[in-house]
Amino acid sequence: MWIFTTSGFVSVVRNPNDRTIIVRSRDKASLAPISKLFGTEVIKTPIADYPFRVELSQDNFAEWVCAQANSIDYPNFKSEVAIRSE
Repeated sequence: MWIFTTSGFVSVVRNPNDRTIIVRSRDKASLAPISKLFGTEVIKTPIADYPFRVELSQDNFAEWVCAQANSIDYPNFKSEVAIRSE
């Protein structure tokens, strides 16, 4: 799953080994809000397609997605991203 938010872009998959959710990004900044919210470490994986990642429980991931949906307060996504990235 790909998710675009005002704080960045992430790719999300399930870890086949332990069934946790892996939220991956090409930049560390996109994962900073998730890492801070759940107190998780951003893991650096420099040879991977997405060199940064955090691991979450299914419930924590669902909570984060819900919070992202509930925080929508802008009429135009691209304009909001431009404002926040200045």
